[in-house]
Amino acid sequence: MTSSACLDTITLMTRSFRIAYSADFFDETGAPQFRDYGRDMLDRDEAIEVSRFSRHLAEITPEQLEGFQAIIALTPRVTAQTLSQSHNLLAINRFGAGYDTVDVPACTAADVVLLTTPGCVNRPVAEATVGWMIALSHHMLVKDRLVREARWSDRTQYMGTELRDRTLGVIGLGGIGTELVKLLSGLGMRPPVVFDPYVDEQAVTARGGRKVDLENLLAESDFVSLHCPLNEETRNLIGARELSLMKSSAFLINTARGGIANEDALYDALTARRIAGAAIDCFENEPITAPHRFAGLDNVILAPHSIAWTRELFRDIGQTASRNLLHIARGRTPEGVINPEVFDRPTFVQKWERVRLQPSESASESTGGAS
Repeated sequence: MTSSACLDTITLMTRSFRIAYSADFFDETGAPQFRDYGRDMLDRDEAIEVSRFSRHLAEITPEQLEGFQAIIALTPRVTAQTLSQSHNLLAINRFGAGYDTVDVPACTAADVVLLTTPGCVNRPVAEATVGWMIALSHHMLVKDRLVREARWSDRTQYMGTELRDRTLGVIGLGGIGTELVKLLSGLGMRPPVVFDPYVDEQAVTARGGRKVDLENLLAESDFVSLHCPLNEETRNLIGARELSLMKSSAFLINTARGGIANEDALYDALTARRIAGAAIDCFENEPITAPHRFAGLDNVILAPHSIAWTRELFRDIGQTASRNLLHIARGRTPEGVINPEVFDRPTFVQKWERVRLQPSESASESTGGAS
């Protein structure tokens, strides 16, 4: 290991194929912050060396990547500069489903395969969304405050509504949106309305929904729940005009990404009570290091981009990420590939052959229980 790698990395084991975790998996003492993040699968494989970055930076530097064949990244950004010296880096596994913090074309140009963990987030995000729908419609946050502030008689001002006979609007009917519709199927709601230009009407109907355009979804829905990725098509998808189409009794829920709903427009709509309320897990600028303006509103529930964080979620994501990288280490195609075109690049194939584990380096072709 070079001196620069020694400064930026703490090696926990000495083996063959080197994988590093970003530093935000660990606290200031170096202890894991999460009980189970799938690491055991890597530790059981004698051909894998597991390390971690010693310091957390908002953007991974080229020096931090030095000497590694793969990394598992929680929150730091990966840019073209990050990958400018990635001669031996083969794979980046984003710890989750989203990858807006990663420059995908830069990964491909640097002969690095970008991986995510599809499916793992579906249940926890959908479950958290249901919880927020109930919390918003029953004014749970305000009613808790009434007791804490001895304002018992004010309870008459906060009559709630049930989910029964209400309409859910789902923007983005991928795995999470589909799971959400499934979870709500027994609660007496009307059939959900769906806006997703990439899912055809037959598929929406098969999942129990009704496909509509965005304007009709906003006008009909009692709850509008965002489950689409953040990209140039969806940035500011919900702005002042869109919010004006919503019912004054409706709620907006964002467990997707900050920037899909324009925060200025949303703040104005909430302040003026043009919509009933919102639940927000994702913000345009993260992390939030000073009190956010939404915190002063009593019709908003906030979470620090972790409303769906559960022990099961981290276990499942971690195991999938470990399995992905164990496959990559032995020349097998993993799941969750975001830039499959990289496999057609001769320079990537040459790198893969050069840095992956050779059959002689392992006692068997098992992948540490990953097959």
